[in-house]
Amino acid sequence: MPSITGDSMKAPELGINIGIHPHGKRNSIADLDVKVGHSTVIEGDDVRTGVTVLLPPVKNPYRERLFAATFVMNGFSKPIGFVQVNELGYIETPIALTNTLSVYTVASAVVRHMIGLNPELRSVSPLVMECNDSYLNNIRKLAVKEEHYFEAAKNASLDFEEGSVGAGTGMSAFEFKGGIGSSSRVVEIGGESYTVASLVLANFGRREDLVIAGVPVGLGLKNYPGRGLSMRGSISIVIATDAPLTARGLKRLAKRAIVGLARTGGYAYHGSGDVVLAFSTAQTVPLDKEAHLLSFLPDNALSPLFRAAAETTEEAIINSLLQARTIEGRNGRIRYALPVDKLVEIMERYGRIERA
Repeated sequence: MPSITGDSMKAPELGINIGIHPHGKRNSIADLDVKVGHSTVIEGDDVRTGVTVLLPPVKNPYRERLFAATFVMNGFSKPIGFVQVNELGYIETPIALTNTLSVYTVASAVVRHMIGLNPELRSVSPLVMECNDSYLNNIRKLAVKEEHYFEAAKNASLDFEEGSVGAGTGMSAFEFKGGIGSSSRVVEIGGESYTVASLVLANFGRREDLVIAGVPVGLGLKNYPGRGLSMRGSISIVIATDAPLTARGLKRLAKRAIVGLARTGGYAYHGSGDVVLAFSTAQTVPLDKEAHLLSFLPDNALSPLFRAAAETTEEAIINSLLQARTIEGRNGRIRYALPVDKLVEIMERYGRIERA
């Protein structure tokens, strides 16, 4: 029988420490003043889905554009807006997450959101990332509507839920219940402190592959109930930092998120979409200004940021598991939450639980 999952908590609260850099105050992407909101859509016995919206810390993202870049490890994915980010090096809308077949509906909602803020707008590139939640969710019902995007945007806050909520409602990770997870790290470069944070939509992984802080947890839990559809799945990763980086530096930063993915047991299998969007909150690219001065860190200063991006992504994935709750969905399928009691037993066996 499934065991207890315990109260919702993150890895450090269990005594599981990942990496060497200290956490930010909230240990989430909110440490960059990025607000996150959810709209969870649960209907009947087969709709388990939703929308998650990230609001960058500017009044109007269309007029106060932020430097950004993307990286695709395995492209079995349907993000909207990546082409323009790659060409121009900035984002100009909020960032939305949802299920695979709802990216188009949500993109329309993002466009309407920006039209409402900008009477002069004639063109905009909405940013929507996705994973396929059809193991638990009847994705063909197209249950996500534009109103769910606006609900998530309205609910956006620095204090937000993780796990089985919003876009994470129907997601799975390592054949456990997955979803939304976040974490942050603080590094020092040249006497200045900078924060790097990740937010993930985790929906990938084979049970035996799961590794937590170097411990082969998945092997210890390989016979735990709830298995199925292990070789498919994806992850959408958003990296934010207040370090002054242009699109070129952010491209390099985005790549390091995959190091964190690999450390949890992600192998970018054929059917997986492993995509990363990274942006900096340090400076804006004003819409109407023809010329402006920029500052950016040199390449030889970036290594601490690279490690921080890997550490935050690794922990964010684990946090998505720890924060999730057991959900039953389509065709009576059940994804159980990661059993915290059994996890702690395994981690203690390897000497990887640090008690206060």
